[in-house]
Amino acid sequence: MKIITTGLPAPDFTLLDQNGHSVTLSQFAGKRKVLVYFYPKAMTPGCTTQACSLRDSKNELEALNTVVLGISPDPVKRLLQFTERDRLNFTLLSDEDHAVAEAFGVWGSKKFMGREYDGIHRMSFLIGEDGNVEHVFDKFKTKDHHNIVINSLKVE
Repeated sequence: MKIITTGLPAPDFTLLDQNGHSVTLSQFAGKRKVLVYFYPKAMTPGCTTQACSLRDSKNELEALNTVVLGISPDPVKRLLQFTERDRLNFTLLSDEDHAVAEAFGVWGSKKFMGREYDGIHRMSFLIGEDGNVEHVFDKFKTKDHHNIVINSLKVE
């Protein structure tokens, strides 16, 4: 796993959102910062905690000129269910072939309960208006993720 680092251009991508519409990272260039957050699986406890905290922080993130894009290997249909179930108010993107996760360096070997498998490592990237990675968030608890991101944005 070779993780994209601060200062490098973020890999551009186009993925389908929870409604089946295409979203491209570069469409935000020159307009807004983008929090690209990778999570393993929709509707699981940790991913729900993280998503709901971001949902509840939307106004503060918008005031800091930041849009949220959540990416997982889930199919579009499951993302729509997640959005509706938890009243999520931001964009979720489907990366079923995990090509975007690989481009960012967050797809790799994981261990859980003695079993080894490939999957998404929970990480987030703050992409500046210039398209470069401003911050990499890799060590956080799902319940604190939104605060860490917001505090980082306020420091800038």
